[in-house]
This record gives sequence, C-alpha cells and structure tokens, in this order.
Amino acid sequence: MEKAENVDQYIEQHPGWSNELSQLRKFFLSYDLEETIKWGAPVYTLKSKNLFGLAAFKNHYALWLFQGALLEKNTALLVNAQDEKTDAMRQIRFDETSQHDLKELTKYVEETLNLVKQGKKIVPAKKELIHADAIKAKMEEDSNFDKAFNSLTPGKQREYSDYISQAKREETRQSRMEKIRPLILAGKGLNDKYK
Repeated sequence: MEKAENVDQYIEQHPGWSNELSQLRKFFLSYDLEETIKWGAPVYTLKSKNLFGLAAFKNHYALWLFQGALLEKNTALLVNAQDEKTDAMRQIRFDETSQHDLKELTKYVEETLNLVKQGKKIVPAKKELIHADAIKAKMEEDSNFDKAFNSLTPGKQREYSDYISQAKREETRQSRMEKIRPLILAGKGLNDKYK
C-alpha cells in the first residue's frame, strides 16, 4: 500500500473503516486543529504540537493521544500499545464490536487541550545507552570503527546495540557485526533505508 499524501487518500485506503475515520476526522476538525499526514497517517496538531492521530488496521482502528499519559480524569479507554517504548502516547481502540461515542471522546479531547494550554507535557526519561559487548570489542580493536560509531546519534547507536544484543547465538552476533560494520563506517543508521 502506498503512503497516503493526504487524509482523503488515507481514508480511501481503508474502506472497511472509512465511515468511522471520516466521522473522527470531522470531529477533530471541529476543534480548529490542524490536519496533516505524519508517519503515513492522519495527525491533528495545535501550534505544531502533535496531539491526536488516527490509524486503521485490518481488525480495528485507533485514536492516538500523543500525550495521553497526562490524562487524569479520562483514562478508562486508554491503552499503552507500546509498553516500554513510549512514556506518553496512549491509544483508544475500536473494532467491529465497538463504536466510538463522540460525546465520550469529547472529554478526552478537551482534557488534552486543557493540559496543552497549561503547558504540561511528558518529557521522556533518558535511557542509559549500553553498548553490546561485540560492539565494544570492535571499538577497542578498530579505531576507525570506534570513531564512526561514536559519531552516530545516540538513537542510531541504540539501534545497532539492540540489533546485536538480540541475537541469541555467537555466530549470529558475528554475522550481524559483519553486516553492520560498513553501514557504521558510512555513518548510516541500521534502519535508515526504511525512513
């Protein structure tokens, strides 16, 4: 499926949920939010701050709240879909057995908007960057690799360290090291080709 260039295209690409997505789109635009496409899906912003997003999947559609963890009054429908990956984002999921109630969703949107107007936001905790042993060893033996790896952003360093650490067998770790070495020396991130 091609990435949608606008919200109309996104809705067309998800015919099973087009009515529901159209209703939610109209609902968000009633709040004078700006509509855009980010990460291939509709996102609603206020003063360039991501607040809400829509996503459609085969068996459900969802409403994303980028700062959903701040909500205190309206939390019953919130789900953290990415435990240990996000501190702030929450979602509300709907499927063929559930129906979104705009009156209920109004409470979530209005609480979010009030929190944003108060300047509240979640600042993610900095996670300590721990390099995989195989990467540490390569850095000690190869000064060019050490320099190239240290010039990468912390996010790219974490991608590589996680990629190596997730391998269960030593042979796999070594083959992965051979694969990533040229990428690191070229200053590229592991997942750059997908961005």
